[in-house]
Amino acid sequence: MTEPKIDEATGVPTMGHEWDGIQELDNPMPRWWLWTFYATIVFAIGYCIAYPAIPLLERATAGTLGWSSHKQLAEETARAQAARASTLAALASVDIATLDAKSPLMQAAVEGGRAAFKINCAACHGAGAAGTKGYPNLNDDDWLWGGSRADIHQTLLHGIRQPGDDATRLSQMPAFGRDGILKPEEIQDAVSYVRFVSHQEKGGASARRGAAVYAANCAVCHGADAKGMRQFGAPNLTDAIWLYGGDRETLTATVTNARYGVMPAWGNMLDPATINMLTAYVHSLGGGE
Repeated sequence: MTEPKIDEATGVPTMGHEWDGIQELDNPMPRWWLWTFYATIVFAIGYCIAYPAIPLLERATAGTLGWSSHKQLAEETARAQAARASTLAALASVDIATLDAKSPLMQAAVEGGRAAFKINCAACHGAGAAGTKGYPNLNDDDWLWGGSRADIHQTLLHGIRQPGDDATRLSQMPAFGRDGILKPEEIQDAVSYVRFVSHQEKGGASARRGAAVYAANCAVCHGADAKGMRQFGAPNLTDAIWLYGGDRETLTATVTNARYGVMPAWGNMLDPATINMLTAYVHSLGGGE
């Protein structure tokens, strides 16, 4: 074994490598770096002893401190629930329909409802509550059953066409074509009239015939002026807001087969405080009355 060469300028042995005349010196590591390195080794050993760290076949080592992420989550959740217990108790018992809109409790209700909406309602109505085909936009002021806090609370509590709930929102539009109530040409005339009163088509012979068909079959629920009747959950047909669509094809399908949208009765699944919070949040979106 050959002796390492000594660098003349520094007196430090070289590593035996050379690149274009440049040699690497075998300088020792700085003391501070070595002590830091040794400290990390000691810390790692202590961590593996104190906390769950070493993977086994079915689980990891438990650690001498007994800590776990599940336990920490449960403790933090319990503290959070205890901190808001009084607010939730107040929200569970308050009459949300008459609660002062500027009160701190209402502000808490809206924020709590925002979170509850994302968990329970966004799947159908969308994260921004703008809705989609068959699911109403909750941001506008077009309501089938009413947009007051009392109306929204009733809808949330008992749902739409919820089996087994006697107080559920319930309406039933006849399937005029499927059940043979109207002939195909009468359905087309009725569609022409609806498209006329909704300013999508100019009036013509079909729309004039459709006015008579509408008066005899539809006005009892949608009203003589076609602006809807909330006691029946019948929509306004004169605006540009459509739940399923206002084109001729979609309207023909609606008149022929009817629509029977459903919504869960959340009163069977959510606690009173959450129902009140959802009521406050939906009402605050801009379309509440």
